[in-house]
Amino acid sequence: MKNRVKLKGHIGAYMRWPLFLSVLLAIGLVVILRISYRAGLVMAVCLCIYLAVSVTLYLYTKPYITEELIHFAADYSQMHRLVLRELEIPYAVLDDKGTILWADLKMKEVFGSDIEKKNISDVLPEIDPEDFPDADKGRAHIRSGERYYIAEIARIHTEGFAEDNELLRFNEKDLHLRRLYLYDESETVQARKEIQEQKLACGIVFVDNYEEALSSTEEVRRSLLSAVVDSTITKYLQSYDAITSKLEKDRYLFVVRQKNLQAMRSSKFSLLDEVRGINVGNQMNVTLCIGISVNAASYAQSQEWARHALELALGRGGDQAVVKDGDKMSYYGGRSKQVEKTTRVRARVKAHALKQVIKGKNQVVIMGHQIGDVDCIGAAVGVYRAARYMEKPAYIVLNTVTRSVKPILESFAENPDYDRNMFITSEKARSLVDMNTALVVVDVNTAERTEGPDLFAQTKTVVVIDHHRQSGNSIENPVLSYIEPYASSACEMVTEILQYFGDNIKLTAQEADALYSGIIIDTNNFLNETGSRTFEAAAFLRRNGADVTRVRKKLRDDMSNFKAKAEAVKNSVTDGSYAFAVCPSEGLDSPTVTGAQVANELLNIKGIEAAFVCTQVGDTVYVSARSLETMNVQLVMERFGGGGHTTIAGAQIKDKTAAAVLAEVKEAVKVMKSEGDL
Repeated sequence: MKNRVKLKGHIGAYMRWPLFLSVLLAIGLVVILRISYRAGLVMAVCLCIYLAVSVTLYLYTKPYITEELIHFAADYSQMHRLVLRELEIPYAVLDDKGTILWADLKMKEVFGSDIEKKNISDVLPEIDPEDFPDADKGRAHIRSGERYYIAEIARIHTEGFAEDNELLRFNEKDLHLRRLYLYDESETVQARKEIQEQKLACGIVFVDNYEEALSSTEEVRRSLLSAVVDSTITKYLQSYDAITSKLEKDRYLFVVRQKNLQAMRSSKFSLLDEVRGINVGNQMNVTLCIGISVNAASYAQSQEWARHALELALGRGGDQAVVKDGDKMSYYGGRSKQVEKTTRVRARVKAHALKQVIKGKNQVVIMGHQIGDVDCIGAAVGVYRAARYMEKPAYIVLNTVTRSVKPILESFAENPDYDRNMFITSEKARSLVDMNTALVVVDVNTAERTEGPDLFAQTKTVVVIDHHRQSGNSIENPVLSYIEPYASSACEMVTEILQYFGDNIKLTAQEADALYSGIIIDTNNFLNETGSRTFEAAAFLRRNGADVTRVRKKLRDDMSNFKAKAEAVKNSVTDGSYAFAVCPSEGLDSPTVTGAQVANELLNIKGIEAAFVCTQVGDTVYVSARSLETMNVQLVMERFGGGGHTTIAGAQIKDKTAAAVLAEVKEAVKVMKSEGDL
């Protein structure tokens, strides 16, 4: 430190004045020597003694003078230090490693008097010394106990100090200091929290099976059932200080503070279970759909968001609550199985609407999900027949031909009655689709999972026909949406539409086989998700030429596929009533289909209630989930960005291995089971 500290300015010049005077004495010595040699010698001796004494005094007294000047400066700045120490804002000085060198009284009051010499990360874990800014200020929101602070950290600039001070000189590179301010924002945070909690959330409660539940009850008890349901809903909402209004016999509008809404969400909307548990002689449980909006820009938008959330809850099968917060969707409930509706009124209405849509357009382009399966292709073929019945050009978008759908495509390619351009790629579809095109999407309701997501920007006439439960990123603003989660397959839905599409519509044997194959695959030979309407649709297809033997031959496995399934089943593991497996994909034409078949095979094992199979294809892991109605596998798959049915669901996860994804699925099932979400 002594070598680096030097005196400068007036003090430095004053300390060096004896050296300057010795120059004048030397000049005088020269003059005297010319006058008198003896006098000059005496003068020379005196000059040497003077120089020796001056240098000795300078070197000896400089450290003491420097020290006294430093103490003087410190005493002079005592008032400044006192002001800093008693600042109302917590303040501290840190070195480049994050060690607290000095802290004022307020900082010590907040974090304790012994914080000096500690690292800032030990006192405030939210702050990492490695993130200290070199020049600009950095900010972070932190919490200490019940108080909230804004921590501001910046470098202490020493350039001006080094140039302007008159006493000391030092190397600026030796100093790497940081200053830390803490601004108390507790009152602001609390005020924001109170404002947020006082905001109103709009919600709609809808009894989604009101008529069916009443029909399952004796006539004398129907009024009692209606009264009990009404009373249960009203009491529940009033217990959360909500304003409630009954709009219709099966629909309620309510407004509640977000503070109380949070309590509802914490209880996972226990109203769903309370209403489902009502039993006054009704053979069918009453189920609800709840749609709620949060943080809308206006009350009108809040009601519109609530309506969208309710529609999403209905599209997902009912018996659940959906909370919409901007683009974020939260789902609660949905554990009960969707009950099939025996009436076909909706299918007839949708068939008439589809007919009008196709009639008003020049052409029809049909597409399903990526890596189309048998159900997807079969449903597309059914819509193709409807378009041809209306004498409109029709095309089916298909990018990847898998082993499972190849036999079906070959049956059309070998028939001269079908256009060679019946199946096209998404690239070719981009040159065809325009505003006069009806774009029909089958077996999927999410735009990014279709064969051509960019086609939606080329036309406004979009029709969606799907049997999967909706998610928050469903296709926006279709002119016609027909989504029935209780349906066994998209082929079943299209088959019903065809029955009401025209009086004399006739399917070819190839078309009937394609639709029948889709039903066979998605129901696992009429074992899963099968209702009376499924068999009625199959009967219609049989009457139109579908042949069971011919379909069975098309759907048979080859030896490599059979061995892959056997290996996956052999290496599967079980956890209670759940089975988990990894399906090999090497050498298989349709590894995702094989994985789904493995999941179905595992359900045939005694004691297994649900099965999860992961299949690696490139950088993507495809998860197939199946259950026997005792577990809602859709809720599990939604945690991984997927979806589907209560008993049939799936998901796609990128940039992970099949083993890693399977471990995550196991953990998710374990957590959801412990929380009662399954």
